Amino acid sequence: MAKHNAFYAQSGGVTAVINASACGVIEACRRHADRIGHVYAGHNGIIGALTEDLIDTNQESDEAIAALRHTPGGAFGSCRYKLKSIESHRAEYERLIEVFKAHDIRYFFYNGGGDSADTCLKVSQLSEKMGYPLTAIHVPKTVDNDLPITDNSPGFGSVAKYVATSTREAALDIESMCATSTKVFIFEVMGRHAGWIAAAGALAGESAEQAPHVIIFPEIAFDRAAVMARIDEAVKRHGFCVIVISEGAQYADGTFLADAGSTDAFGHKQLGGVAPTLAGMVKADLGYKYHWAVADYLQRAARHIASRTDVEQAYAVGKAAVELALDGQNAMMPAIKRVSESPYEWQIEAAPLAEIANHEKFMPRDYISEDGLYISEAGRRYLAPLIQGEDFPPFENGLPKVAKLEKARVARKLPDFTV
Repeated sequence: MAKHNAFYAQSGGVTAVINASACGVIEACRRHADRIGHVYAGHNGIIGALTEDLIDTNQESDEAIAALRHTPGGAFGSCRYKLKSIESHRAEYERLIEVFKAHDIRYFFYNGGGDSADTCLKVSQLSEKMGYPLTAIHVPKTVDNDLPITDNSPGFGSVAKYVATSTREAALDIESMCATSTKVFIFEVMGRHAGWIAAAGALAGESAEQAPHVIIFPEIAFDRAAVMARIDEAVKRHGFCVIVISEGAQYADGTFLADAGSTDAFGHKQLGGVAPTLAGMVKADLGYKYHWAVADYLQRAARHIASRTDVEQAYAVGKAAVELALDGQNAMMPAIKRVSESPYEWQIEAAPLAEIANHEKFMPRDYISEDGLYISEAGRRYLAPLIQGEDFPPFENGLPKVAKLEKARVARKLPDFTV
C-alpha cells in the first residue's frame, strides 16, 4: 500500500492535555510508518496549512514527542480562526487542497472543539468535491465539555480537577478568616453557554453544606434576589459563603451578566468580569466584605494537577484518530463512551462529524439541583470519575519539565498566501 503524509493541527483555546493528544497522534503514525510517511504539524493551527507554515515532526526525537504527554499549552501553536462557508471563501479551501497536494498529505487530523469539528467536516466535504483523496478525522478537545455524543471532552477532566482543588483550598482560607474578615468569596471559571466547569467546583465538598455553597450556571436564568438570599443564608449559617460562577452566567432574556461588548474571531461574545459584577451586587445588597478571583488561563494550563483519567483519554483519542483514518473512516471523531459508572470504565467509539459540528452539549437539568444553585447527585456521579487519579509531570529544579521541540520547518513549494 502506498505511503502518504499526514497533517496535524491544534485549534482554539488549549488545554492541559491537548499535547497528550498530539503525542497519541504522532506516536500512532510512527507505529504505522509503512503507511504514513511524515507528520506535518500546522504552525498556529489551520493558519499553518493556509500559509504553508509546516513543522516536520519527524525531525523530533521519540523522547521529545513522549514529553508532549506532560506538557501543557499548544506545542505547535493554536489559533482562533474559523473557516467560513465554502461558497463565500472557496479560495481558502482550494488553498488547503493545494498545500496538501504539494506535500502529499492524505490524512488530516484536527484537534479542537466544536468549531474545529465544523472545519474538519468542511475540509472533508471539499476534498470530495475537488476529487482529492483526503481522510479527515477530528480529535476532540475542549475544556468546556460541550461536544455532543462523546461522554466528555478531553481537557475537561483536568480543568474540573483544578477548579475543585482550588475551590477547596480557597474555602479553607476564607473559613479561617471569616470571623473578622472576608465573608464571601467568588470564583469565576470558564463556560460560555455550558456550566460543566462551574459544576465541577461542587466536587470540593460533599454537599451544599460544605463549600462551595452556591453554583451559578449559564443554563439557569440568574435571579438576583434568589442568589442573594442563598448567599446571605450561607453566611449566617456557616460564617462565610463560597460561590463558583460560570463566565457565561446570564439573565432570563439571554443577556450575559458580564458582556464585554465585543466578539472574538469565532463571532462569540467576549465575556469578562462576571466575578466583580456579582461582587458588586453582594456589596450593594448584603454589605458583606468579599474577595473574588478569576481562574482564566490558569485553569486550562494546570498540567501539574491534571486528572490521570483525562490524560489517558486525551492520548487515547489521538491514537484512535490515526487508527480510524487507516481503517478508511472519514469525517469522523473518536468519542468517549462511558461503559460503567462504578467502577468507572470507558472505551472509544467512532462518531460522525455531521452530528457533532455546530452542536453544543449543555448541562442536563437533572444534573442541577432543583433550586438551580447546586449540582444534583446525578451530576456528582457523572463528574466524580473524570477527576480521578494523578499524572504528575517530571520535575526539575523544583519546576515541571516540558517538551522542547526543534520545530523544523518544511520547505515551501507554493506562492505566499495571506489570511
